Amino acid sequence: MSAPVYPGSPGNPSYPMSGGHSMAPYPVAPGGYGDPSQAPPVGFNMGYNAGPAPVMYQPGAVGPGPVPGPEYGAHHGGISPAPAAVAVGVPPGLEYLTQIDQILIHQKVELLEAFIGFETNNQYEIKNSLGQKIYKAKEKNDCCTRNCCGSLRSFDMKIKDNTDREVIRLIRPFRCVSCWCPCCLQEMEVQSPPGTTIGYVKQDWHPCLPKFSIQGSNKETVLKLDGPCFACNCCGDVNFELKGKDDDKPIGRISKQWSGLLKEVFTDTDNFGIQFPLDLDVKLKAVLMGACFLIDFMFFEKVGEANQRSTVFS
Repeated sequence: MSAPVYPGSPGNPSYPMSGGHSMAPYPVAPGGYGDPSQAPPVGFNMGYNAGPAPVMYQPGAVGPGPVPGPEYGAHHGGISPAPAAVAVGVPPGLEYLTQIDQILIHQKVELLEAFIGFETNNQYEIKNSLGQKIYKAKEKNDCCTRNCCGSLRSFDMKIKDNTDREVIRLIRPFRCVSCWCPCCLQEMEVQSPPGTTIGYVKQDWHPCLPKFSIQGSNKETVLKLDGPCFACNCCGDVNFELKGKDDDKPIGRISKQWSGLLKEVFTDTDNFGIQFPLDLDVKLKAVLMGACFLIDFMFFEKVGEANQRSTVFS
């Protein structure tokens, strides 16, 4: 199975331009929906019915709040209006997740960190399968914690939509990651809206493999996430397979994508793809986003001269 890729990345040509002038990458029909025939091929094929193609634009905020500006690729006049009907039980700001089955997460390059090795707060852009930004995320903690605790550091992470409204908060406490300390393994709490817990990500003890439980708000395991014995993307992707609680058949995955030799060696910038069933509970989709960030910090975060972790032994 291949992972979703970013437009313009190696092996995936950029969007064509017409007449030498920049133009929106896809024609926009009335109502703000793109033509599915113009979209790039889906990055995964898990064997289930993926349903209709996702809408091109994130729904606007419901109720009072700042008025969003035009998004990339939008027609003149701004982003598409929010749908008239909102699903019951969906946390505010997560309505868009009900319409998609793929998410791309791109870590932004921090120049200070790249040149002098001083660890800064990680920042990410969260995009749909068309490469359009739907959320943004930023780590929040202090300088001492980042540079002394390294990739095991505790943090809060705020995920905001395109109107700068916080829709998800991730809380990671300081924990061990080694299989030699089974009583204090990694975990993350996911809240949406902030202050309301919707799920947890917990590392399961295993002597060789990175394994995680995706849990609901009552800490009952709903899904499993299994990674490879050696989580190192040497010229290739690293896949963490998403499975049912009692089923070994993959229904999705989280993929750490190979970013190219220069980026992998000289920067701490990572690209991830998340694939899940279209009809999965939107709260679990948000928890899977949290799982992706936890995996990034556990196995692909490099702080200063310290080597990044690639197994559960270290």
